[in-house]
Amino acid sequence: MMRGTLAVFRKEVIDALRDRRTLIAILISSVAMGPFILLLLSGLISSMERQVESKTVLVSSLTASPRLVNYLQRQNLLVEEAPPDFEQQIRSGTLERPVIEIEEGFDERLADGLRPKATVLTNSDHKAAVAGAQRAERLLHGFERETGLLGLAATGVSRDLLQPIEVDDIDLASRSPVGAQFTSMLPYFILMAVVYGALTAALDTTAGERERRSLEPLLMTPASSWALVLGKWGAITAVAMAITVLSSLSFVPSQWLVQSETLSALIQFGLREALSFVVILIPLGGALASLLMAVAIRGKTFREAQSTSTFVGLGASLMPAISFLNPSAEAAWHEWVPALAQFQIMGRVMKGEALPWGSLGISTLVCGLIVAACLASVARQIRKAV
Repeated sequence: MMRGTLAVFRKEVIDALRDRRTLIAILISSVAMGPFILLLLSGLISSMERQVESKTVLVSSLTASPRLVNYLQRQNLLVEEAPPDFEQQIRSGTLERPVIEIEEGFDERLADGLRPKATVLTNSDHKAAVAGAQRAERLLHGFERETGLLGLAATGVSRDLLQPIEVDDIDLASRSPVGAQFTSMLPYFILMAVVYGALTAALDTTAGERERRSLEPLLMTPASSWALVLGKWGAITAVAMAITVLSSLSFVPSQWLVQSETLSALIQFGLREALSFVVILIPLGGALASLLMAVAIRGKTFREAQSTSTFVGLGASLMPAISFLNPSAEAAWHEWVPALAQFQIMGRVMKGEALPWGSLGISTLVCGLIVAACLASVARQIRKAV
């Protein structure tokens, strides 16, 4: 049985490597997509940082409020007048920086005790412009507080009456958890690499061979049903895990291309994290391979098996959504849910924690039970598939 299993394993691995078109598609979608999204995210954050750190503020009219202009200049900012058609440019997206629009006679209305209006114009369709708009609003609120305090001081009223308590905030989170908030999608991309790597290989070795009529010669060999099933399952798991290894390692050098200095400092993903991800995902890769085999072997055609197997991939991709919706509420039953358990364990690794061997043991046990049940089902069904 062992010789038959190894023979089938070698045959399936060679077939998978020969199908270069499918192999290239898997590598591009599973391995290259994650780093590509990470680079896009770093570009967006870098653009937002440039908006926040920009020393230039656009004002609709510099003559409408010399007092506001003076306040902005005292914040070490360069105040420039916005172009005449700034509203149209912001709407079309050609002007990404926000504009502070102030009404005419701003200082006069302020001196008369009226409430002059200042508006921050931006386009929320451009995410990089939102950070600049928030900074402009903070500047206006600062000018408002300063004006109010100066008015109180002129009447002899202490500023402490306006601020009876002192409010401060301290973030006790370390750098690693904060970085995990920005890179929570990284474990998700690697998890999806396992799912779709196993999906393609499982469809080809079951429904694909059945449609090509290459399954019949295998069944005519002396190898038992269990040898065939174990060999195919081992090959599917090996392909899925090879893609997982490549996907995990691809994030290590991709960090060198991150444009945002803040994001680069927050990301904590090295060789240790990559190898930990592989250890965490090995049981899930085996469980997904067996489950996809059990579903695909019942399809009469490749297209039918593909449509039914899609639900398995969809379920695995939706499980982490439970953690996305409430990342701070990890219940005990989460450890018993495949895909969700692995995703949360990878999240702990991203936070710099040690591998939780208890949780990993529970998830491995669940995956082992799935493998045993599904492979037994495939062994009964494979003789009926021809």
